[in-house]
Amino acid sequence: NRGFTEMHCMSGHSNFVSCVCIIPPSDLYPRGLIATGGNDHNICIFTVDNPAPLYVLKGHKNTVCSLSSGKFGTLLSGSWDMTAKVWLNDRCMMTLQGHTAAIWAVKILPEQGLMLTGSADKTIKLWKAGRCERTFTGHEDCVRGLAILSEMEFLSCANDASVRRWQISGKCLQVYYGHTNYIYSISVFPQCKDFVTTGEDRSLRIWKQGECAQTIRLPAQSVWCCCVLDNGDIVVGASDGIIRVFTESLERTASAEEIQAFENELSQASIDPKTGDLGDINADDLPGREHLKDPGTRDGQTRLIKDNGKVEAYQWSVSEGRWIKIGDVVGSSGATQQTSGKVLFEGKEYDYVFTIDVNESGPSFKLPYNITDDPWLTAYNFLQKNDLNPMFLDQVAKFIMDNTKGQTLLSTSAQFSDPFTGAGRYVPGSSSGSSTIPAADPFTGAGRYVPGSASNAVGGVDPYTGMGAYQSAAAKVENIYFPKKDAVTFDQANPTQILGKLKELNGSATEEHKLTEDDLIILEKLLSATCNTSAETPTAQQLQTLWRAVNWPEDIVFPALDILRLSLRHPTVNDNFCSEKDHVQFIVLLLKFLNPKGKQANQLLALRALSNCFVSQAGQKLMMERRDEIMTQAIETKSGNNKNIHIALATLTLNYAVCLHKVNNIEGKAQCLSVISTVMEVVQDCEAIFRLLVALGTLISDDTNAVQLAKSLGVDSQIKKYASVSEPAKVKECCRFVLNLL
Repeated sequence: NRGFTEMHCMSGHSNFVSCVCIIPPSDLYPRGLIATGGNDHNICIFTVDNPAPLYVLKGHKNTVCSLSSGKFGTLLSGSWDMTAKVWLNDRCMMTLQGHTAAIWAVKILPEQGLMLTGSADKTIKLWKAGRCERTFTGHEDCVRGLAILSEMEFLSCANDASVRRWQISGKCLQVYYGHTNYIYSISVFPQCKDFVTTGEDRSLRIWKQGECAQTIRLPAQSVWCCCVLDNGDIVVGASDGIIRVFTESLERTASAEEIQAFENELSQASIDPKTGDLGDINADDLPGREHLKDPGTRDGQTRLIKDNGKVEAYQWSVSEGRWIKIGDVVGSSGATQQTSGKVLFEGKEYDYVFTIDVNESGPSFKLPYNITDDPWLTAYNFLQKNDLNPMFLDQVAKFIMDNTKGQTLLSTSAQFSDPFTGAGRYVPGSSSGSSTIPAADPFTGAGRYVPGSASNAVGGVDPYTGMGAYQSAAAKVENIYFPKKDAVTFDQANPTQILGKLKELNGSATEEHKLTEDDLIILEKLLSATCNTSAETPTAQQLQTLWRAVNWPEDIVFPALDILRLSLRHPTVNDNFCSEKDHVQFIVLLLKFLNPKGKQANQLLALRALSNCFVSQAGQKLMMERRDEIMTQAIETKSGNNKNIHIALATLTLNYAVCLHKVNNIEGKAQCLSVISTVMEVVQDCEAIFRLLVALGTLISDDTNAVQLAKSLGVDSQIKKYASVSEPAKVKECCRFVLNLL
């Protein structure tokens, strides 16, 4: 079959569509889905048979310009808003932040959980489970395209006219040169390392064994995109609005008439010498038509000749053994503004070039304009190119219309300007006027929340240990591990030791921090009230004294933090610190102690205090509302390689999993899964691993979306090794139950 026929015209965006991607078939959609990203900030998801969207994904704050699909229904999107987002079905799971300019290219790697983003900030970033693992630098201009070669290697192309081959480890293996202008798109041939590229130099280039093996010129300045089909055919889309398919297969080759029509179109194209597509041209030095008698030396070689004062460009075709005309070179007649009435700007001729001052103090900008252009689109592209506020759009468009006296040509220009990058010279910046930090999803499940019973373990028995001795009999082992229903707390206490240390350090405290004898007695009473040794209720005075003590300097504060950690298990104390009134200073204080550069004792006790907040409803509500910043800060403590800190971090994560299991908050689960995956990489301690496995099992129980997400992050391959741990048996058993769900 030599052609394609249009099946549907799908619509769902309110402005131009900038990227398309196929989501592979699944049980639910056996024919797969189609995703499109648009200038309206949205992503539309279509089924193959329906012209209207199945659903629309909203969340980006600017044009969505790249999409890539992965396993288990995941979709990765890149936007001019400088972020990438990971979607699962119709929900945003994670936002990847770190680039400082538009993200033009995204790819999901075959190894689960790994993702790539390429940006106008000239860098490429590798993300694992939602966190940036590595930044690749080397390109000298905006990165425009990415293509995957294998689990270990990928390619990138950029506005610096080069292609680079990289190892995932960060090493650049090779740089390929050949294009003479921006490279917009790159695509790999199936089952090999050969690839194709297209760009702003009117060409499609085919690369084999690291060399440019063939150059195919097109009758359009900008060749926006290319893609290799499974049968090896190459599809390209260009700025003349036409899609062309090239093939090596004889049975699929176009008819002689179609090929002749293509050559005629090519020979009539006008090539602007200022673009540099053909090198520097001096018309006076060019040979005549006789120069075409000599054969070319390689495929795609170009030769310029002068014929009757006109400059023509030809390209050598090895397969046909002849020179094919690829266009007339315009503007090489040496015309000046006086003779042509045109103004030159950046090597192109325009009817007008205005100087625009946006504000008194700042620089002025040049705005080139032809009367065939649309004043609004020209104004829009001018603001984008110079990274100016979109608010000026009306003013600039009105300025153009006033100063061209409304001169327009009714005939539409044959070379229509692509709204994607204007004149093909788009310099992307962030045109987002809004703040680029996405608002945290404030989680208000208070109304529906059903609190678990508080943990009442007596005398410091950890509800989690003691299971270590559990031996599976030949009978089927029952899953006693998850989903966990109640928070796990840190209850072990030696009040005498804590108070002894507090008194000792109080002796060395400065006058402003020193506690009186009365203060110490008050804290002793608080400790006995909260450690179940007395029936008294903690008083306001006791809590005020405790607050003074936990604000001690960093090097002596730890006994006070320990009293706070134990007191938080008491409902009165929990309500006091976690209630609407005081919780801001309370959270700020604990987050300050999580700084990985601070004292490890403080990190440990702050993590334990946060874990103990979950015993009471006020604490749970606060922890869920501030989840994003608490988790982001807590994960930094993983770097210290301290087993007690790792156990506390795993416990905090587990308590979040317990809360998230009760409410359907997939964004929260995504963050929790990302933390589990990241912390799993560094922990060695069996108890910490066990608690992370229970957290994982609790998160994904009874939630197919969470199961899909865990798989797409590659968590299953991460935990497999724990299924064969001999001691303690609970690690192995819990791991097997989790793997059964995955």
